[in-house]
Amino acid sequence: MIVGILKEIKTEENRVCMTPSGVEVMCQRGHTLLVEKGAGAGSGFEDAAYAAAGAEIVATAKEIYARAEMVMHVKEPMPSEYGMIREGQIVFTYLHLAADEKLTQGMIKSKCVGIAYETMQKANGSLPLLTPMSEVAGRMAVQQGAKYLEMEHGGHGVLLGGVTGVDPAVVVVIGGGEVGANAAKMACGLGAKVYLLDMNLDRLRYLGDIMPKNCFPLMSSPATVRELIKQADVVIGAVLIPGAKAPKLITRDMLKTMKKGSVLVDVAIDQGGCFETSKPTTHTDPIYTVDGVIHYCVANMPGAVAKTSTLALTNATLPYALQIASKGWKQAMRDTLEIKRGANVVHGKITFQGVAEAFGLEYTPVDSLL
Repeated sequence: MIVGILKEIKTEENRVCMTPSGVEVMCQRGHTLLVEKGAGAGSGFEDAAYAAAGAEIVATAKEIYARAEMVMHVKEPMPSEYGMIREGQIVFTYLHLAADEKLTQGMIKSKCVGIAYETMQKANGSLPLLTPMSEVAGRMAVQQGAKYLEMEHGGHGVLLGGVTGVDPAVVVVIGGGEVGANAAKMACGLGAKVYLLDMNLDRLRYLGDIMPKNCFPLMSSPATVRELIKQADVVIGAVLIPGAKAPKLITRDMLKTMKKGSVLVDVAIDQGGCFETSKPTTHTDPIYTVDGVIHYCVANMPGAVAKTSTLALTNATLPYALQIASKGWKQAMRDTLEIKRGANVVHGKITFQGVAEAFGLEYTPVDSLL
């Protein structure tokens, strides 16, 4: 199969969807790799390294879309790309369609095969292509929360870990999945008092066993969230419903009960955000303030640590990319559950229920297209 590796054009997105070593593996399996010029530069991978691995360096995204049977990105296609996507072309990337109706309509119109990293799910419920970026985002969320608590940035001047004789900061993490567990682990390591909320008792038992003593796993409920955010110095929103819009867990009215100069970090912003006052921001302009509470809502947090993120992402995506390229999308979906669950838009039909529900569109089970 001819596979195209595209350069990211979303604001300050420095990741690339495949490393030169990944390209080498794909080429060894008989596939033709087209890499857009400069695609890996933001992650420290030069065109010469891709060429040495067997790729053809291509000048423009337009040429890659015109030639490739499957195109790969990290982030979703931008509006300038919608018209380049061809009917039947496989688009394999993070799509986050439920948060973007314009993109969803663009994908439908193109009649492509849209396979989303974020909805690929194993039988045990794990999300293999979301996990590595969730690890990065969870750990980064605590770094950013700690930074924006500093008075220079408008925070109320609390050190996350405190010092001898002084209380540490209170960190509330809503959601005990990969993002939440990594955020809690990082915050605990810095010495904060951490409340980790989830609605799954089995998950809470597990977290209670593995987390440090300064982490307190609690059953999540609206009442618990309302009470804890009054004490919180940092609140990290880490709730995910795969492929669907994130629930709004902190309302504008609840925000008014929080300390002035406290920080909200919304890691769910790619799926619409889990705070009512959330709106996407960028690494250039990452924060804004509502009712005295600082909001950090950068939609591509791992892009700030592109080298780590690219290596972690390629480790996870490469086996699936190989399957799709070697078998074709239909056989790959028949053979592998998580690839089938990644199908979001196929030949103009919405094949993921959460996306269909987000916009009131008709849902077509992908099995009917295989």
